Amino acid sequence: MAKALLGYVGGSDPRLLAEMRRLQQRVQDLESELVRIQSENDALSAAAQHHGESLLEGIDIDVPKGEPALT
Repeated sequence: MAKALLGYVGGSDPRLLAEMRRLQQRVQDLESELVRIQSENDALSAAAQHHGESLLEGIDIDVPKGEPALT
């Protein structure tokens, strides 16, 4: 009876342990991918901001104030 209860509660089943190790490795892989993508996104955002500022330096924009919309 004790063996049945131990198996029911989740004793050391080799298949369960293997699946848990596989899932832990998958989580680590996804965390690494997230860090890589975040750093790539930060670099692209900085480059886009710098590029956008250099494009707008020579443009003198005078936007007239519009009339309020009719509701």
